[in-house]
Amino acid sequence: MYGARFRIGCLLVLAAVLVIGGCAESADSSDQPAADAPGLTGGWSTAGCEFLRLPEHMAVAGVPMPVTPADLQGAMDRIEKAGQTEFAGSFAGLEVDQENARAIVHRVPSAEFDNFIRRAAEDTCIVVRDAAHTATDLAVWHDRVLADLDFWTHSGVRIVSVGARHDGAGVEIGTQDLDRARTELPARYGPEAPLLFVQEAPVRPLANPTATPRLN
Repeated sequence: MYGARFRIGCLLVLAAVLVIGGCAESADSSDQPAADAPGLTGGWSTAGCEFLRLPEHMAVAGVPMPVTPADLQGAMDRIEKAGQTEFAGSFAGLEVDQENARAIVHRVPSAEFDNFIRRAAEDTCIVVRDAAHTATDLAVWHDRVLADLDFWTHSGVRIVSVGARHDGAGVEIGTQDLDRARTELPARYGPEAPLLFVQEAPVRPLANPTATPRLN
């Protein structure tokens, strides 16, 4: 998993999970680090990134859409599985950059995990970047804020979304009361809590697409 994001509105919590099928945006390839550098700290990339890779596409309703190459998908699956189990103390998240046929792994620096990524990548392009927090650590804070939603509602701080960032930067809190949230949540959870705050509009319920139209 790459972090879960929750939308809250009128006693409803709607979960939207980050999926690796190409929704995450990545930085331009011009800032790509040198291939297969030591990488204990700082970004690096596997040897497969030295080769030009063209994106793959499939037609959807006549429109070409980018897809993840099978060998890259396999490498991502191996890294994700190991990151969630053997290297949970390092793994923060993963995203796919389909236009450049590469994946980006975010991790708290770890020589052991870096070595695994090199092996798991085989000949695919994997870019590795530093993260401040692991997915495991952020999940604890994420769940703690979710458990306190009623408290924040009664306190008058309207939280619209809660999501652990897949880049390990922190837990992102979307709120209609930005100034109060920036003050009151750190006061409750401590100044070291990895919380990031963004202004969000209220959740608007969707019209029922299956409703039977009324006949006059």
